[in-house]
Amino acid sequence: MKWISFEKDGKESFGLVVGEAVIDAGARTRFGSLKEAIASDESLDSIGRSIGQSEDYLLEDVVFLPTITRPDKILCVGLNYKEHQEETGRGGEDNPTIFVRFASAQIGHEAKMIRPTESTNLDFEGEIAVIIGKGGRRIKKSDWLEHVAGFSCYNDGSVRDYQRHTSQFTPGKNFTGTGGFGPWMVTPDEIDDFDEMEITTRLNGEVMQNAKAKLLVFGFGDLVQYISSFTELVAGDVIVTGTPGGVGFARNPPVWMDEGDIIEIQVDPIGTLTNHVIVG
Repeated sequence: MKWISFEKDGKESFGLVVGEAVIDAGARTRFGSLKEAIASDESLDSIGRSIGQSEDYLLEDVVFLPTITRPDKILCVGLNYKEHQEETGRGGEDNPTIFVRFASAQIGHEAKMIRPTESTNLDFEGEIAVIIGKGGRRIKKSDWLEHVAGFSCYNDGSVRDYQRHTSQFTPGKNFTGTGGFGPWMVTPDEIDDFDEMEITTRLNGEVMQNAKAKLLVFGFGDLVQYISSFTELVAGDVIVTGTPGGVGFARNPPVWMDEGDIIEIQVDPIGTLTNHVIVG
């Protein structure tokens, strides 16, 4: 199943994507958001069956919101592909590099990604996002999939000079309108092989990044286990699993996103997250 968070006529809702249309689950259930549905004692499968098959809107007529609009936690993983470690000259530790994003910095599919006036160094980072379903603490690596509601595409847009003001990543990772998240969540049953999920980042149609999930240094199970060792994961939490090599700052000359650019993060078999860059 594909689940979407959206806005229609100024009202937020969520629903099931069927072809090029949406069934409005917010109007047919007791849940006000996808996060609430994930956190409930009902399975997404049963919710999907209960709302029927009557299509309410075309996708082109709704405003896409970040897949999880107000997650309790957004935990991002840095330096999690060897090629990215090599191009940055960093990484290689025995444990994942973890930093956080704020929900207020996120944008949905087709929303404007903002290059801030404070900097010209807005970079792209295509990633796979894992969305937690069943929460837990000290989750075993072998049990990771039992705690996952689904997967989505993520663009961890990074303002590189602010990221490097100190050794801490937080400022450069939390400018308003820089975290692309969407277009929807795909449930695990729709994915044949998690290791074969493939990220492709395109800037104005040109491929910048490409890698499969099997190249992650710390895989999905490693990340769920490690993160749940220090914090309790709850339904709707988002783990952004890391970007492959090919980021803009590591190129010669560097490639930065700017006004008028189109950035696409495609994750097969999930879909494509697209954002248009503005300055603001």
